[in-house]
Amino acid sequence: MNNKWKPVLIFGEALIDDFPGEQVVGGAPLNVARTLAYFGADPLLISRIGGDANADLIVHEIQRFGLQQDGIQIDALHSTGKVEVRQNDAGNKANHHFDILPDQAYDYIESGAALSIRDKLCPDHDAGFIYFGTLAQRMESSRKALYALLDNTRAMTYLDLNLRAMQVSMSTIERSLHAADILKINEEELQTLVKIYLRDTHYATLDVSDSARSWQGGISSLMTMFKLRAILVTLGVRGYAYFDRDGEYLSNGDVQIATELVDTVGGGDAFSAIFLLGLQQGWSLSLTLQRAHQFAAAICGVRGAVASDMQFYEQWQSRWTAESVEKNTGKGAIA
Repeated sequence: MNNKWKPVLIFGEALIDDFPGEQVVGGAPLNVARTLAYFGADPLLISRIGGDANADLIVHEIQRFGLQQDGIQIDALHSTGKVEVRQNDAGNKANHHFDILPDQAYDYIESGAALSIRDKLCPDHDAGFIYFGTLAQRMESSRKALYALLDNTRAMTYLDLNLRAMQVSMSTIERSLHAADILKINEEELQTLVKIYLRDTHYATLDVSDSARSWQGGISSLMTMFKLRAILVTLGVRGYAYFDRDGEYLSNGDVQIATELVDTVGGGDAFSAIFLLGLQQGWSLSLTLQRAHQFAAAICGVRGAVASDMQFYEQWQSRWTAESVEKNTGKGAIA
């Protein structure tokens, strides 16, 4: 661990997306962890896999990206997480059907082992940053492990909400929102939260990127309700919109990234990884968002959630090293 940076702890699922004729290592937490590991952030991924062939695929990817393995638990009873992907008739991956299998190894992350490795990494419980989602909370064991980590920490918490899978209860979603400092969601999820918690359907007709100022009232209400520091809305190829509790609003505006779209799988995970990297390394907020936007767009130009060719990452590392790194001045920083 580079001692000049606060560590990043990532909690959640590591799994296999089982496409017809192809197995792909995935899971949002693992996607984020792999990217952070390549760029030298040395994250700690806390997850659980089985003792099967799918686990071997995951371990290979962990090793390929240089991700530390101390937080990976091995389950002798349950299979490595798997998502069965059914191809539609048109062969369009965007419209594939995903069956997230129940009772998988990542559902049984053990609290004791998670706390032990956390305390080894962060003896004072100051993990720096904790990334978590909702899928790994669907069973009591993993949910208990997560909140054992969250309930006794001074870390900044980053929630990558996923309402599309609908694998968890609304009470779990609400508890997650209360536990988060930064909430990352897509536009559809933002509209859903506003409708549920503010009982306001007015926002359902507003485009976040075109009417961001109109969204500020609803977003401010959500931040107050759940004591959030910031809400980060990813807008696919249109970019992002960032709002914080001090009224700061940042977006890519009219700046669009020209890329040949291959698929959008992993775009949000790529954005999260570089956003967390920027927080850890002390980039200014505007630079962090700009780089996250650029990198996520580039990921959408390759097949899969992470690039298979390490030269993809090398070009970004070289580019950022060559640039002068801005320092936070306090203005626009997450406070």
